[in-house]
Amino acid sequence: MAFYEKGDVRIHYEEVGSGFPLMVIPGGGLNSTVAGLANHPFNPMEEFKGGYRVIAADLRNANGGQSSGPLEIDRPWDAYTDDHIGLMDHLGIREFMVLGFCIGGPFIWNLLKRAPDRIVAGVLTQPSGYRPTMPDLFYHNNIKGWAPALCERRPDITMAQAGAFLEKMYRANADFVFTVTRDFVRQCRTPILVLPDDVPAHPYAVAMETAHLAPNAQVSIYPWKANPEQIQLALRHIGTFLRAHQPALQAHQPLAAAAQ
Repeated sequence: MAFYEKGDVRIHYEEVGSGFPLMVIPGGGLNSTVAGLANHPFNPMEEFKGGYRVIAADLRNANGGQSSGPLEIDRPWDAYTDDHIGLMDHLGIREFMVLGFCIGGPFIWNLLKRAPDRIVAGVLTQPSGYRPTMPDLFYHNNIKGWAPALCERRPDITMAQAGAFLEKMYRANADFVFTVTRDFVRQCRTPILVLPDDVPAHPYAVAMETAHLAPNAQVSIYPWKANPEQIQLALRHIGTFLRAHQPALQAHQPLAAAAQ
């Protein structure tokens, strides 16, 4: 049972395998947990542990998870990204690749904005995005499915505070992928692979727009979740993409070495 702690933040994480670091961000919205990967279309901890050092963590304050910390109402997306970057710092990892499901899509874009020199490549799997026909989808999903249980086990957090947090997270910048602009995506040269979905929280149009805008983007087959054979094809594409963009291991330096 591994934890990373910084101030009032305590993040539970797990890692398997060895090789170039691959951070995995589970789906499940604000209830994103490592355990939840067992219910995803595939589990990257199992699929990629043979070739990579795969690292995943429970999201801060996720119900059902073991990570906790303050509710940073004024900077929700950045608070979570602080945890992602902080965990890699804690592990002594400078450069890494990242694969994210669902809410992992906006998180990957925020990582690319905050730490562009550290993210080697990104895989956005069924990424979340803003759907104009359902503008309050994420706010309502979380005010019902995340906030009440959080407030019940955390007396220091009120429903009013949770509502303000969600307001800032999903309504203050209600467009596109929430965390970055289209101009940012146009200028982002980091290689990305997009596996689109098309359910209310994972709009196909937004996933494809990011793929068209990003200069070094690829798109996998669609619908890739239709059956086990399609999932295996998508996994093959992910594996090829990761291998193509993985730096030589001897060129990889931990943070301590890079700082000298």
